[in-house]
Amino acid sequence: MRFALIVFILFSGGFLLYVFWPDGEIRHEPGILVAEAPLQRSLTNPASWEKDGYSIIPLAEFETNARVLHIKKYSRGRESDLSPVDLALGWGAMSDQKVLDQIDISQSGRWYEWRVKVFPVPQRIIETSSSNMHIIPVDDEVEEVLGSLRKGNIIQFSGYLVKVTASDGWHWTSSLTREDVVRGHVSWYW
Repeated sequence: MRFALIVFILFSGGFLLYVFWPDGEIRHEPGILVAEAPLQRSLTNPASWEKDGYSIIPLAEFETNARVLHIKKYSRGRESDLSPVDLALGWGAMSDQKVLDQIDISQSGRWYEWRVKVFPVPQRIIETSSSNMHIIPVDDEVEEVLGSLRKGNIIQFSGYLVKVTASDGWHWTSSLTREDVVRGHVSWYW
């Protein structure tokens, strides 16, 4: 339940849209920048594929527009072999600069956490309008695009929620719900 993997992040020309900016956070004028929530569609008889010695089984298709709330790169641990980057993403109220200025967002250990002194919006809106996503890039070009993202970017992408298995029994499985909330912070993953 605590893991979800995004397999394909596609870019420009109908794929992942991004902006090349110098390092640092991109700030926006107050207002909702991404109104719609991610879309998720069930799959019928999905075919699995192999990547770097792992078997990947798609569980659902998804697509989203979102604001990058935080970025965490990983280079240690088995998961980083597949997923070198986690993106904390937001939409709706969690894409509004006025709201985000009142929330402290961080990531570590493959978790996304948020903290507030005073809720700028109801807690449930924070929980259901943001997510931590473990990104499995489809190729080196997509991994390069991921490396260019900055906090505040507005991105569009599509891919799959997946189950990853290894021959030694290790597995990593996407959550298929946006209702997973653990320890007072958002813990559902796409």
